[in-house]
Amino acid sequence: MKVKVKSSKKVEVNTLHVSAGVRYWEDSEVNGVTDETGDLIPCKDGDRWKPIIDVKTGQILNWSKGVKADIHYKVCDDGIYILKDKSDKIIVEIDSYVPNTLCPKEEGYGDYIIMDIDENGFIKDFKFDPEDFENSSDEEE
Repeated sequence: MKVKVKSSKKVEVNTLHVSAGVRYWEDSEVNGVTDETGDLIPCKDGDRWKPIIDVKTGQILNWSKGVKADIHYKVCDDGIYILKDKSDKIIVEIDSYVPNTLCPKEEGYGDYIIMDIDENGFIKDFKFDPEDFENSSDEEE
């Protein structure tokens, strides 16, 4: 008989992949201009915002150089957040409210992604918080 047990171990993660269903693109600015439809923001894919963030540096790896942004996206529970290791293997995937990690500018209350991004794709005051992702993975054996 097989029994499913959960275990905890520390693993090295490299990137955070975000897929956020943004409700109001116009609440953000790109290069000082209100982004009415989300057409100005890098990492937009259809109706989703999909940055890939280096968890050590806070740099968005798929960012367009030279673009600055003031992000204030209402996402609520329409987000998927994936941590991957250096081999691009999925370590943890959560389909949940916005992790605090994505709100370095001000409190997001689980509903908002709030951050400033510089022209090189670095998120101002970014600090990866592993507690946002602990106890959230259901591994299958």
